[in-house]
Amino acid sequence: MVGMGSWCFHMTLKYEMQLLDELPMIYSCCIFVYCMFECFKVKNSVNYHLLFTLILFSLIVTTVYLKVKEPIFHQVMYGMLVFTLVLRSIYIVTWVYPWLRGLGYTSLGIFLLGFLLWNIDNIFCDSLRNFRKKVPPIIGVTTQFHAWWHILTGLGSYLHILFSLYTRTLYLRYRPKVKFLFGIWPVILFEPLRKH
Repeated sequence: MVGMGSWCFHMTLKYEMQLLDELPMIYSCCIFVYCMFECFKVKNSVNYHLLFTLILFSLIVTTVYLKVKEPIFHQVMYGMLVFTLVLRSIYIVTWVYPWLRGLGYTSLGIFLLGFLLWNIDNIFCDSLRNFRKKVPPIIGVTTQFHAWWHILTGLGSYLHILFSLYTRTLYLRYRPKVKFLFGIWPVILFEPLRKH
């Protein structure tokens, strides 16, 4: 949903399409928050309090954003959700499953690198455009930091989904393993629940 919304926004640069890009970021991040806080629960349980809080948060952000139309508001709200995920992930790799540090910190590092490049692009946009006009196209392409934001945050989010899946399936005793398709693309495979 985020990818389709982002594609529509970047293709049209219209406000309505910007909403299709940015609001699903809030909604999907709320799903991540729910999953990370519920990964140590028994099967088939629902935390209605957390669910209600995240739905209410999403509704409030949507309503305010539709009225205010200020991207900084969206960025701050999204940042709060990501910060919550970061704290929860650090808790998990520090005190619960320390052997997941590599996956947890890699997802975080890649996501934050994308965020850093996006901010550099926002702050130095005019300078970067002028620089691109003076250098060969192959170098200019590599300085499209907004594009790198999409690539790196997409990859960081994917790795965080793997981290979340690994954490949950490990808790449920499914014995998850990270495997690499073609030696480069990580996926989670797991064995069925052990019978005692």
